[in-house]
Amino acid sequence: MAADLVIKGGRVLDGSGAPAVDADVAVTDGVITDVGPGLDTGGPGTRTLDASGHVVAPGFIDIHTHYDAQVFWDPALTPSCWHGVTTVVSGNCGFSLAPTRPEHRDLMVRTLEHVEAMSPEALRAGVRWEFETFAEYLDAVGRQGTALNYGAFVGHTPVRLYVMGDEGYDREATDAEIDAMARVVVESVEAGAMGFASSSAPTHQGAEGRPVPSRLATIDETATLARAMASTGRGVLQILPGERVQLDDAYAIQRTLGGRPMTWTALLTGFGDYHLKAVEKNAAARAAGQEAYPQMSVRPLVFQFDMREPFNLDTVPNFAELHGLGPDVRRERYADASWRAAAQDALDHGRIRPQWHKYEIAESDARPDLVGRRVGELADEWGVSPLDVMCDVALADDLRTRFRGILANDDPDAIADLLTRDELVLGLSDAGAHGAQLCDACFSTELLGTFVREREAIPLETAVWKLTGQLADAFRIGRRGYLRPGMAADVCVFDPATVAPGPIRRVHDLPAGADRLLADAPSGIAHVVVNGTVIRENGSPVDEGVAARPGALLRSAP
Repeated sequence: MAADLVIKGGRVLDGSGAPAVDADVAVTDGVITDVGPGLDTGGPGTRTLDASGHVVAPGFIDIHTHYDAQVFWDPALTPSCWHGVTTVVSGNCGFSLAPTRPEHRDLMVRTLEHVEAMSPEALRAGVRWEFETFAEYLDAVGRQGTALNYGAFVGHTPVRLYVMGDEGYDREATDAEIDAMARVVVESVEAGAMGFASSSAPTHQGAEGRPVPSRLATIDETATLARAMASTGRGVLQILPGERVQLDDAYAIQRTLGGRPMTWTALLTGFGDYHLKAVEKNAAARAAGQEAYPQMSVRPLVFQFDMREPFNLDTVPNFAELHGLGPDVRRERYADASWRAAAQDALDHGRIRPQWHKYEIAESDARPDLVGRRVGELADEWGVSPLDVMCDVALADDLRTRFRGILANDDPDAIADLLTRDELVLGLSDAGAHGAQLCDACFSTELLGTFVREREAIPLETAVWKLTGQLADAFRIGRRGYLRPGMAADVCVFDPATVAPGPIRRVHDLPAGADRLLADAPSGIAHVVVNGTVIRENGSPVDEGVAARPGALLRSAP
């Protein structure tokens, strides 16, 4: 029987970490049917992709995205599809778009506006609210179709709001409410949620600058909902430890889940030896039989922001209390020397302290001469505080000055060391969130270009395993992650000598004209295939392939 598609002449890395072999890959009806040298499976209708001089790998998997809303207006899920990604998992950190009752839709929009810096105008214009329950959300995505394979966690924050209403933002839950939330989690996972996700991070502020609802949950509430997920025999616990539920608590919760895997976010460098202590903690848990996967990132955590919504500074009450008060109030506060002094003191003594020498002015119409200058250096020159610099420049620019701040993870040697630790997984792209502030959807091409080719931190076959087979196994994503007969034909063909992320640029292509940062199509990604359909060929999109929306709707598995 002639194959539908043959990828010829490449070096195949099958996703297991094994060395590359010279082989062709044959695909029929969206499934890999043969892998071997010199395959003679062509016929009159066979399509051939030339992979000469290239690596043929499984399509990459991104386990940490926030495409929950974008999937409705951009089923191609750009720019992930440009960077060799063929499978995404959304709903991370407890911020799924469902379940949401009709009366809470605007509250959910305002929550995502602040916690994930999504444009409220884009959300209101772009999301088709054809759903209320999580099952209905998955059905809505399935009806529309996607270019990439798509799965999603059910999130703690919408579950809380679904059961408690607005009070989910204000208080602890009663036992009866926790039981009701547990039933919602079970129903969601049985409907196909990839697992249960939650956040206790102090940086996660929601509507009006209030802590997101999951931050009000006790350890017992979070544990009960995690056990509800585990009772189905399916799903992964995804958690961001923080205030009430700390890292030790997360491992303690997982010990009660009957062997269900846990992944936590985020293992970042730049906070002393915290990342090394966390690695040791995880190694001890794994030695005791726990299947836990800390998520690391290969890109510096860099945010762009302006003083209309200063995401980087919202960790202190002085800024959080300004949410929803409008630009006039912000101008008044920013011009007030006493407010500035109090806010600067709070930042200097807060839990997360800005590293002012790593903040710079990125865009300014009023002071273009300052673009590229570091805030800390300007403060020293002018004899003022760093916040004085930011407020003065922003006020001269009608608050539209864009600042760029490095929060963490900018030590490439430390990242290279973490990459050698097999128990860590790649995550935290945050694709679909923080659109105007960052774009780390290019993590795959960053890994292959910077840490494999340039720094030689890990072998190429290990990097491909970390992008494919390891993630498919950890997240129980069946029939993905490997190039073997019988597996779904998700394939990325790339040139290891040139692969690299494209430049980051600002575009205005979201609904209602909202802007976002976009990692351009990278160098070295030649072909991308999803379930046997070619969506990129020779570095360019295949319009009919993307329009076919060949992605599968992923549902949780045992």
